Amino acid sequence: VQLVESGGGLVQAGGSLRLSCAASGRTFSINAMGWYRQAPGKQRELVATITSGGGSTNYRDSVKGRFTISRDNAKNTMYLQMNSLKPEDTAVYYCNAMVIVVPGGWLSDYWGQGTQVTVSS
Repeated sequence: VQLVESGGGLVQAGGSLRLSCAASGRTFSINAMGWYRQAPGKQRELVATITSGGGSTNYRDSVKGRFTISRDNAKNTMYLQMNSLKPEDTAVYYCNAMVIVVPGGWLSDYWGQGTQVTVSS
């Protein structure tokens, strides 16, 4: 299973970016997915999660009302729409997926390589 993020970049404060995370390889079932971020010198933190069907989402308080997580299961892709970006949102953003590779198999944890988001003031 490979997770590939895209959509990061440099944006001014108040701007928007849309991150994508595409899953490929052998995936029988992709369950919950999430976005994490890690700023320099800080621990990785959870940004948002979404259930397998997309019916339930959760966000860290600092991004509520500004970020929206979504997924397109037909494309095995998850998104993070980020609006009203702030300099403190600057970090490497990682996608995470809980995947069952084969029927009856274990639920395993997969990570993407990360995409840099830089918000200038």
